[in-house]
Amino acid sequence: MSTSAHPHAELSAPAAGQARTGGTVTDRLVEANIRYAADFEDPGMDARPVLKVAVVACMDARLDLHDALGLALGDCHTIRNAGGVVTDDVIRSLTISQRALGTRSIILIHHTNCGLESITEEFRQELEAEVGQRPVWAVEAYKDADQDVRQSMQRVRTSPFLLHTDDVRGFVFDVTSGLLREILPVA
Repeated sequence: MSTSAHPHAELSAPAAGQARTGGTVTDRLVEANIRYAADFEDPGMDARPVLKVAVVACMDARLDLHDALGLALGDCHTIRNAGGVVTDDVIRSLTISQRALGTRSIILIHHTNCGLESITEEFRQELEAEVGQRPVWAVEAYKDADQDVRQSMQRVRTSPFLLHTDDVRGFVFDVTSGLLREILPVA
């Protein structure tokens, strides 16, 4: 039995004639891709999102962004990381999205009950003690999702690399109801 919310997540045995390469999760996902590719048709799209929007969100597995936002394949660029925070790498991706691929709007989505709310920057020191090297990146842990969304909006709006910062909106997704709650920037 699958614990996934999606019925198609049940990964069945390979079709007749296909060799099973192993029993790992990755093997099952590769087998699922083979079945997907068998019926795949090139949608004829390029990398430019139809809606000219980039969505920055947490990597949390409970967020199905396409379904939650009513998006179809090709509608948006999706940039995900732990917490959905705006880091230097997110700015890099947004800059490429805007300057090379035509996006104009940015949506930032954090969520309730995020794992980043349960750790601290001490995570870096713990890693250093364990592996002998401190990560160069910040954890970006936070206790208040609303405030972190505001901080992320401010990072986007003040980036010198982004062309379009007039349509930047932030939200917190409620993992129990599926609803977005808009976070207004500090005036």
